[in-house]
Amino acid sequence: MILTFDYDDVRELRLNRPPVNALTGELLSVLRKAIQQAPCESVRALILSGLPGRFSGGLDVPLLLTLDAPAVAELWQELYATLSAIASSPIPVVAAMTGHAPAGGTVLALFCDWRVMAEGDYKLGLNEVQVGIPLPPVILGGLQRLVGARRAEYLGVSGALVSPQDALAMGLVDELAPLEEVVPSARDWCARILALPQEAMTLTRRQARADLLRLFESGIDAELKSVIENWWSPGTQTTLRALVERLKKKMG
Repeated sequence: MILTFDYDDVRELRLNRPPVNALTGELLSVLRKAIQQAPCESVRALILSGLPGRFSGGLDVPLLLTLDAPAVAELWQELYATLSAIASSPIPVVAAMTGHAPAGGTVLALFCDWRVMAEGDYKLGLNEVQVGIPLPPVILGGLQRLVGARRAEYLGVSGALVSPQDALAMGLVDELAPLEEVVPSARDWCARILALPQEAMTLTRRQARADLLRLFESGIDAELKSVIENWWSPGTQTTLRALVERLKKKMG
């Protein structure tokens, strides 16, 4: 589910769960462990990428609706652990967003150091509210850090999905590139960062990202409990099941 490519001291972790790289507990666990292991293997920067045209379609909702309560809880815990691993990574992490990135796709990118998005007819954003899921505070905090409180309110409350061009204007992504140049552009960014005096860069980066780590430090267990309870609320379940039915008809 994860393909690994090494470019000297930069490693690309490519999500590889066709057709849309939907996130499962297993995929998130493999990704988290790969992120945590990389610095131990002399890797100095990471690139998270996806399939051509699809970075990630977010959580695998059809699968989640078949899971019992313990399995759903485990998946949400793994999602938070993966986001924490990205936020706390001692080495820079860049998201090479190779196409559509709704919901969980955008969420993964929020906690990276830099985001390169493919140009074209793609969509990204946090559409959780549109599918009946209240936006978790940790994710809202990551969004506010990138785009500011007012735009985060609009994006979070409306669940709007936006174009790459609009995302760049909002600060939701940092750079656009043709699809075939997304990973090379991410590699170029890594090269520029790693060319800086390492000690000075590393210390400054740690200070600059301390606010991200604080999102995971205070009351995170209570937040997770609330998120999981919201998942099982009748309104959320009804909306999610209606979404899955629409997807089935669209694919059928």
